[in-house]
Amino acid sequence: MNGLKSICALIFSVIIVVSFSQYVSAETSNRVVAIVNNDVITLYELNKKMEEMTGLTPNEISSKDKKSYLDTRQKVLELLIDEKITQEKIQEMRIQVSSDQVDNTIENIKKTNHVTHEELVAGLKRQGITYEKYRDIIKKDLERNRLIHYEVKSKIIIREKRILQYYQRHKEEYCTEAKVHLAGIFLNNKSDNEKGLRELSKKGEDILTRLRKGEDFGKLAREFSEGPGADEGGDLGRFETDQLDPVLRKALKGIPEGGVSSPIIRGNGIQIIKLVNREVYRVRPFEEVRDAINEILYKEEVEKRYTAWIKNLRENTYTKILF
Repeated sequence: MNGLKSICALIFSVIIVVSFSQYVSAETSNRVVAIVNNDVITLYELNKKMEEMTGLTPNEISSKDKKSYLDTRQKVLELLIDEKITQEKIQEMRIQVSSDQVDNTIENIKKTNHVTHEELVAGLKRQGITYEKYRDIIKKDLERNRLIHYEVKSKIIIREKRILQYYQRHKEEYCTEAKVHLAGIFLNNKSDNEKGLRELSKKGEDILTRLRKGEDFGKLAREFSEGPGADEGGDLGRFETDQLDPVLRKALKGIPEGGVSSPIIRGNGIQIIKLVNREVYRVRPFEEVRDAINEILYKEEVEKRYTAWIKNLRENTYTKILF
């Protein structure tokens, strides 16, 4: 009888411990970490947002780098506060987005990314997001974009004088890339000894001598080349000079159009390059880059004015962080 009472007492104590630990866990995750006017942000919201944005749980971030965890937590909390503030402004201005607008936006996203509805849902599932949650995210983004358009974007005008001044200060950024049109003769090294390499080098020098005497590069490429474009007279196409490997860039230095390089030793053979044509850098005219500059300045202005706008909202909002 006493044994039975002991077992019952043990079971009861285990139930109490488990229940208490679950209560503490729920209380901890629902702890308020910030107050925004009449709304609150809980630790659960903060942790969930951190995981959504980083792909790591707060514990995983903290275990890797405590300082990184604290910095990330603060940045995400500031973001959540801004979201709460803008959401209040959306409600105040009675901004509404219809279900059709959400559907149309999702359809455009699918078309842009070339995914089917099933592929989208599967991708969301891998990220732990339901389709309904995704629709809610899109809806809130549309509302926020509309708010920012009303409060910020609609008030921005980029004047022509400012665009022209930017162009004049950044001309070096609007140069066309230098390009070269190349042809090549490639001799494959089929031997793994010095004698074979010497014979291949002599063959390359003989071909170079014939080229310098005026023989047609295309004809010799069709006859001797074992590399790309051999059937087209060794034509390799056009390349931006930055795309070329350093060895080739060095070999082409100082070669005039129509000129040929000395034999270039490669790991698997010998290459002779002809510089068919060279396009030098040129500054693109203002009319050609005007719209691109306008977009840059517009984005800069949106960022600057949005920062000032959200700062002003925060100054007029009661916020308190409870860490």
